[in-house]
Amino acid sequence: MSDTIEFHAGDMITNRVTGERIVFRETSRENGGRRVVFDTYVEPEGFVAAPHVHPNQEERFQVISGQLEVELGDKKVRLGPGEAVTVPRGTGHHFWNAGEQDVHFRAEIRPALRFERLLATMFGLAQDGKTNRKGLPNPLRLAVIAQAHFDTVQLPFPPVFVQRVGLSLAAPLGRLVGWRPTYEPENRDYGTAA
Repeated sequence: MSDTIEFHAGDMITNRVTGERIVFRETSRENGGRRVVFDTYVEPEGFVAAPHVHPNQEERFQVISGQLEVELGDKKVRLGPGEAVTVPRGTGHHFWNAGEQDVHFRAEIRPALRFERLLATMFGLAQDGKTNRKGLPNPLRLAVIAQAHFDTVQLPFPPVFVQRVGLSLAAPLGRLVGWRPTYEPENRDYGTAA
């Protein structure tokens, strides 16, 4: 997988572990990196892999159908059809399907940075059975990925300097055993959707 993943509007990726399906509506390639917009469908009991922070990006969720629960900092917000929430840059968040049917929401991330590449990597690893039941690869592989995408995603805790130190120790070990910051699934056919 190259460092420049190129998705197009209508392309779809699926994470069978977390129960997420993403259909790209506008990609960074199509707008000069200003944003990425995609529809997300999350199965009942589905979730995003881990609480996280986008240090340099703002993210907006607009629910189209179903119920989405978003943990935003230290509060929880439940959103239904027509409701939206904006996650300011630097704010820890986590989401999951809070209903008994699929939740469908539109997400917009500004600026795009390397968000598409990160999604492709994490979803590809899950597709090939290379993650745990929470959708995360082993710690050394995750360190290689996290270090390469540190401007896009971080953990809400521990503090950033502790994360940097940990990654500076673990990522070289992961690279030593051959792991790369991107991953291309064995079946490259991500698919397209209407």
